[in-house]
Amino acid sequence: MAELKRKVPKRIAQTVLNSLKGGVVPRIGLPYITVGRKAEIEALLHDVDIISEGGASFRFIVGRYGSGKSFLLQTMRNYVMDKNFVVVDGDLSPERRLQGTKGQGLATYRELIQNLSTKTRPEGGALTLILDRWINSVQSQVAQETKLAFEDPKFEQAVDKKIYSVVSNLSELVHGFDFAKLLNMYYHAYLAGDDETKAKVVKWFRGEYTHKTEAKKELGVNVIISDDDWYEYLKIFASFFRQAGYAGLIIMIDELVNIYKIPNSISRQYNYEKILTMYNDALQGKAKYLGIIMGATPQAIEDRRRGVYSYEALRSRLAQGKFARPGARDMYAPVIMLDPLNAEEMLVLTEKLAQMHADLYGYQKAITDQDLATFIKIEYARIGADTNITPREVIRDFIELLDIIWQNPDTKIEDLLKSKEFDYTKSQAVSDDTDQDFTEFTI
Repeated sequence: MAELKRKVPKRIAQTVLNSLKGGVVPRIGLPYITVGRKAEIEALLHDVDIISEGGASFRFIVGRYGSGKSFLLQTMRNYVMDKNFVVVDGDLSPERRLQGTKGQGLATYRELIQNLSTKTRPEGGALTLILDRWINSVQSQVAQETKLAFEDPKFEQAVDKKIYSVVSNLSELVHGFDFAKLLNMYYHAYLAGDDETKAKVVKWFRGEYTHKTEAKKELGVNVIISDDDWYEYLKIFASFFRQAGYAGLIIMIDELVNIYKIPNSISRQYNYEKILTMYNDALQGKAKYLGIIMGATPQAIEDRRRGVYSYEALRSRLAQGKFARPGARDMYAPVIMLDPLNAEEMLVLTEKLAQMHADLYGYQKAITDQDLATFIKIEYARIGADTNITPREVIRDFIELLDIIWQNPDTKIEDLLKSKEFDYTKSQAVSDDTDQDFTEFTI
């Protein structure tokens, strides 16, 4: 008996197809359409195992526009959440950098914390859930160990002691003492049903206090998370999440090209210096239970004038060795260069999308294997396809083709594929791609 194909739920299929056609990578449904990238995923999952044992890692995922950077990042996001990791992810922008004088670094931190996700809260905003789950876990452990009732005054004292023992090791880290103090404050507010204090502590953790006087007045602490030290707090969070029962923390930052685009050379250098700090922490063992993955284009990395390699301390650490070449890359190097998906992989992907489209709209799939092969052959036969073609272009064209056929039943697939308009679009795509701006769609 033939193996039944896994049918995609309509809600997920709608999101996937709309996202791909609209130019963004879907945050759900990726396992249904993932093809290729086996070596890259295996290398990154090896990092994940090291992180779960108390290590740290730092990787760049590098590829041209539309080559699959964001898709790979989102795929890994789903993988690591399934492995009980906490994930924070975000894109850099003119307003969000790694370092800045006008709050751009803190804006990146806030974006990351807003997108803080777990397996049970994959859409983000999981900070409060994690804190409450941690308290419940500590209470359950104390109840089992002491056999005390929750109402017994000695129970609260025992929990206080347990919390102190759990977070005391955080005090060894920079700003760890204040972090532990706020955790303890959150616990007592939780116990007293004081939602107002809980909200203030969460506000502090999210980096939403802009003045120390405000934090001092509301919480009694003299420090706030700032542009200069937000990364130090993520290191503390990584250790805390481990104490709270998770495997660790993975930080995913995309659109590194926005640092490359900073016009002021000194500002760029400060941002590259922050990257160097993160990189050194991961490789020298200064961070624990922490993984960092950044997505960038080749130009944003390799340009000696404005890119990451313009900062000599990074270039000397990250530059490719003498033996790597296309088709034989070192997947354990700090920089993973993405090779284009080949025609066979794209054929598998279009087949998955065709079936998903048919299931979503409730029709019998009309496009044949020969039609799919013809479509891929045309895409890969155009001039410059070997260096310029990207999954973005192919997928966008293909979903449009499926939509037209579905909405116009009398239209024949072969007529569309052989039309002069289709050929013209293909030739135009090459020249358009070489002049494209920094607006990136990646899958």
